[in-house]
Amino acid sequence: MRGLTFWLVIFHQLLFQGMFGIRNVTLRRKIGQPIRGKNIEARLSIIFFALFIAMAIGISAYPGAPGTFRVMSPSLSMGLGGFLLLISLFLSLAALIGLRDSWRVGVVDGQRTELITDGIYRLTRNPYFVSYLLMFFGYTLLLQNVILLVLSCIAFGFIHWMIRREESYLTEVHGERYLEYKRRVPRYLFF
Repeated sequence: MRGLTFWLVIFHQLLFQGMFGIRNVTLRRKIGQPIRGKNIEARLSIIFFALFIAMAIGISAYPGAPGTFRVMSPSLSMGLGGFLLLISLFLSLAALIGLRDSWRVGVVDGQRTELITDGIYRLTRNPYFVSYLLMFFGYTLLLQNVILLVLSCIAFGFIHWMIRREESYLTEVHGERYLEYKRRVPRYLFF
């Protein structure tokens, strides 16, 4: 089962990061402007997320890795974790497509993007961040590892930090229209 788990993590990352990379390259070429912000929260989050992913790959490759615990059978953890990973892929794809030319990595100062409130953005203001949370908790369930559990909780803090920065930016740029959207649609999924 451990070999299958390793390949599931690798395959998920190829799809997840592949979609992200393709979207970034194609949009950058299309608009001819930077799409990645230079703010500290985006930079630190990217570094932390890369560390988390590297840890998940490493843990999936070594049976009995430090921090491994069993609260459910391997087949149940594979099913639940795999389900969360699958949802994370669909959610990230919907977010990447739905934002159209407004997609950015972090806040890019000086750029004004369109406020997107349709599609997946009717259900959550931050579907791409929710897809990351599903990925983190999916890997934690799949690998049943306390290190990943702790890192998932820290990752939530990083995501919340980035979202708060984006909310300030969107309030500044879109004013009352964004505030009305914020009152109507949850930050995550249900809260």
